Amino acid sequence: MERITSFSVDHTKLKKGVYVSRVDDNLTTFDIRMTQPNTEPALDPKAAHTIEHIGATLLRNGSQKDKIIYFGPMGCMTGFYLITKELSHNQIIDLVKEVYTQIANWNTEIPGAKPEECGNYSYMDLEKAKAAAKYFVESEWEREYHFL
Repeated sequence: MERITSFSVDHTKLKKGVYVSRVDDNLTTFDIRMTQPNTEPALDPKAAHTIEHIGATLLRNGSQKDKIIYFGPMGCMTGFYLITKELSHNQIIDLVKEVYTQIANWNTEIPGAKPEECGNYSYMDLEKAKAAAKYFVESEWEREYHFL
């Protein structure tokens, strides 16, 4: 079986940051690494679930909503994938910084956190999500244009 591209990336060399993971026609997958793989602690799964709900809501209602295809957590819990169309890396850096700052300061109800809206609605932790988003926004991370 062919080895997929993401398993060919040397994760021991990845730092926190936003990277271009793949480009497929007009879709770009951005790899948002909130923690340094295999070095820093991974995200708490409840925090990641909360970030997913808030982040997806902000992105799909924001200024670039027509260009957002997908936002969701990595299975390794070191960050998120963001799939967009027609957005530059610089636009993504600004967007990520804006969205994660909003998550760090979130003080209202978690979107989609009701039994009729989510299959695991109680598996959330807003305080840990806010702390993880704040840690990412306030720490040093790669802002340069990088392909994985």
